[in-house]
Amino acid sequence: MDKHNKIDKNSRDGKSWLAKLEEGLHDYYAAPYRRSFARAQRDEDDLFMLLVFAESLGIPNPAAFYTIELLPIVYDRFHEWHTRMGMERSPMDHISCC
Repeated sequence: MDKHNKIDKNSRDGKSWLAKLEEGLHDYYAAPYRRSFARAQRDEDDLFMLLVFAESLGIPNPAAFYTIELLPIVYDRFHEWHTRMGMERSPMDHISCC
């Protein structure tokens, strides 16, 4: 009976001790690099936005046929992107976010 109570106690929070250990080790090893990972992710996102909006900015894009499908998805983040790139106003006439 005592063994079942111990198991119930561990399963109440929804995580086994192995999952808690894995989470703790991940935090221990990844914590010093979080800022670097976030910066790298932001740089990749900026490059992706540039590729998607390249045709609208006048840069020839050989994959324009495929990236045109992504425009509705990235319109929400357009203002954040162009301000981070140092553009005070939207560089495109058909997108006025400021």
